[in-house]
Amino acid sequence: QVQLQESGPGLVKLSQTLSLTCTVSGGSILRNASYWTWIRQPPGKGLEWMGAIADSGSTYYSPSLKSRTSISRDTANDQFTLQLSSVTPEDAAVYFCARAYGYSGSYLLFDYWGQGTQVTVSS
Repeated sequence: QVQLQESGPGLVKLSQTLSLTCTVSGGSILRNASYWTWIRQPPGKGLEWMGAIADSGSTYYSPSLKSRTSISRDTANDQFTLQLSSVTPEDAAVYFCARAYGYSGSYLLFDYWGQGTQVTVSS
């Protein structure tokens, strides 16, 4: 059974860089047709796709966050990491990692999710 677990500081100071790691257990991040994804949900809002790193190592970012986002991976430890720079109060959210495996129409298909981690931005 594949499991994903987010880790990282729950409190980040304004203008600093948020860094979160997702650890994958029960499977490999090199698994074919995998897009290891970061998604967030601000309070009272819907889910926002932030970006992904594929099993090939290719990265994909939301256009609205691309200038501040970096996703990398550690294949030896089956981890992938999100870095979001220059955080503002609008970046406060629950951050989820997940595995996408394909599309149905214009919708991404996900099969595994982490439980999510709350991030607060302090001034």
